[in-house]
Amino acid sequence: MTWAEQAEARLIEAGHRRGGARRAVLEELGRRHCAVSARDVEDALGRAVGLASIYRALEQLDELGLVSRVEVGDGVTRYERRHASGKHHHHLVCRNCGAVQPFEDAALEKAIHALSDSVDFEVDAHDVVLQGTCRRCA
Repeated sequence: MTWAEQAEARLIEAGHRRGGARRAVLEELGRRHCAVSARDVEDALGRAVGLASIYRALEQLDELGLVSRVEVGDGVTRYERRHASGKHHHHLVCRNCGAVQPFEDAALEKAIHALSDSVDFEVDAHDVVLQGTCRRCA
């Protein structure tokens, strides 16, 4: 079962009706591997779905824990699908062009968990955003 199918089933279980606009948003998020804004989704869907419907779908998905909000410091909220396994990635952000690139680092994850243990604080979510210059802009 794809992420979009799982998300749609969870929405229905939560009492939301099926809808073409929401389904289009789910499918678009299911194709993406990193965080996107509502405007990115609108552009990808060719404006076939209104921006208000996209925001409404993203809010419903966020309320149900199916997506994560990602803030990279540019004032634009982005969303990315949340995996049931807890697998996630972090973000590199280019200060020049605004490109957002995902990255994973097992040593960083281990360090975050070690920090959590050493300060007696249970970290249940985190996102690391590194800012700099991408290869294209360098």
